[in-house]
Amino acid sequence: MVTKFKKVKCLVCGKESFLISSTLGVCGECIREDFEKAKVFINKAHEKTREDFNLPPKSPRDNQGIPCHFCVNSCRISSGEKSFCGLRKNEEGRLKGASSSKGYLSWYYDNLPTNCVADWVCAGGSGAGYPSFSHTKGPEYGYKNLAVFYYGCSFNCLFCQNWHWREDIFARQSISPEELIDAVDARTSCICFFGGDPSCQIDHSLRVARGAREKRKDQILRICWETNGSLSEKFLDEMAKISLESGGCIKFDLKAWNEEVNLALCGVSNKRTLENFKYLSSFTDKRPQPPFLIASTLLVPGYVDEEEVRGIARFITSLNPEIPYALLAFYPQFYMHDLPTTSKNHVRRCLEVCKKEGLKNVRAGNIHLLSDEY
Repeated sequence: MVTKFKKVKCLVCGKESFLISSTLGVCGECIREDFEKAKVFINKAHEKTREDFNLPPKSPRDNQGIPCHFCVNSCRISSGEKSFCGLRKNEEGRLKGASSSKGYLSWYYDNLPTNCVADWVCAGGSGAGYPSFSHTKGPEYGYKNLAVFYYGCSFNCLFCQNWHWREDIFARQSISPEELIDAVDARTSCICFFGGDPSCQIDHSLRVARGAREKRKDQILRICWETNGSLSEKFLDEMAKISLESGGCIKFDLKAWNEEVNLALCGVSNKRTLENFKYLSSFTDKRPQPPFLIASTLLVPGYVDEEEVRGIARFITSLNPEIPYALLAFYPQFYMHDLPTTSKNHVRRCLEVCKKEGLKNVRAGNIHLLSDEY
């Protein structure tokens, strides 16, 4: 039994538990069953966390503002204001900041096989798709991944593992697509765009992907995206085409099933994410190996439980039961630092749920983080 975590009282039902985040102040049950009462505290929590980093409390909605159509937030930015992600600003009637030619990001080489969400099924981690998409029949030792971390995010996850981009998005000089394309060398066998979230700079990542593929024409260079899936639908076809042809994969982090839970944890609806995932699932039969579409879910104690996983698993099974699904152990971070790590029983129950719902390819990730019990 965990004893080092302090119990928090739910501001809606009065229940006390160490599986309640002090930042949210409401329990998972009340989020699902009494959202109207819970959302007052949820909205206040998100507004405070965004204020701490000088980000807009909500997506700007000025009808006279400049529209931004890269993600679900569809910001309309008035003069002097910033987009929800913080990457763009309306300066004298023009959007300044991130663009297809100016990416705000950091990048590095990661030796393969790397700690990829899809490492047990992707070409670089498992050799799936050899010899068309992988240099080896197993893990690609001796090769590397170009990891491109985009600043900015369309969500506001209170448990963010990579929250440091918020400290100063523009601290570094912008990076052009050509600089990243130049970084692709003979030992680079894949590029992964992640973050933050690449959805807010999807036009930049697509330009990099096109240029890199042209540079390495007829050679192995997989293109992958790891995203919350909230990008605008108009980019999906090109992403799918590039990933399918290159042997790469698109990895969606499905934060929750219930929209209310997604709003509580991430501050934004998951409707676009689920719609986009459903659309991309229609491409999965075009290239069974390596898998084109992968899903993952972080098992946040007290909030992302069997009910959330059941909904997600049922959804994925209805689309294609062969789609790989990773259940990831939670580690306390950012504004949810007072929760315990995911327990072994929590993972076991969720794995059983996935099996009952008919998923064929499920695994538990980050198992070194698991606690013995709550």
